[in-house]
Amino acid sequence: MNKSSKNYHHIIWDWNGTLFNDVELCANVMNLLLTQESLPNISIKKYKEIFTFPVVEYYKIAGHTFERNSFEVLGKQFMVEYEIRKNNCGLFPGAKELLSELQSTNIKQHLLSAYEQNSLNSILKYFAIEDYFQNIVGLDNIYASGKSHLAKELAMKIRANGSAGNILLVGDTIHDYEVAKEINSDCILLSHGHQDEERLLKMGIPVIRDFKELRNILKEANN
Repeated sequence: MNKSSKNYHHIIWDWNGTLFNDVELCANVMNLLLTQESLPNISIKKYKEIFTFPVVEYYKIAGHTFERNSFEVLGKQFMVEYEIRKNNCGLFPGAKELLSELQSTNIKQHLLSAYEQNSLNSILKYFAIEDYFQNIVGLDNIYASGKSHLAKELAMKIRANGSAGNILLVGDTIHDYEVAKEINSDCILLSHGHQDEERLLKMGIPVIRDFKELRNILKEANN
């Protein structure tokens, strides 16, 4: 990050794999679909090596040919299983504490996710963290095609007040970095999420492993 990008006034958080630890769940549900289609299962390590956006491309890399069932059918099956099991997952260690700490600073927080909007609202209420965010933005469908268009709208809304200051996007995937570039914000990626550290490091931006590291970076940036 260059010096001119310090002193952040806004953080845009990703949800899945950044704040919410659903990595193992997503790999396990994918394996249910692969077994159903008589295809080899994948390990969590393999999952983090191949997961990508749009999600349909990840399905193809995982082995799906869509000859027996279309992506739309498989995607719906995935989400049914995911929704049944998601409450067994939790926030990453330190996530809620950092959200709470930042609420008492001049940094405004926003949430941007490729998760369906109503489901996103519901799970934030489940964890009692919805009040930390000024804006909560999700998709209007379940297929996780990407969120660039939503990011542009959110960034425009943030900057509309004329004194928005610098924006930092915190995510866990290459797509998050691509989104950050499109809205001209800095980006930090967490390697505990849906893509492995080796892939993320190739982006040439800060890649960290936990919220303790992120807290230290934010303290340095805003002092």
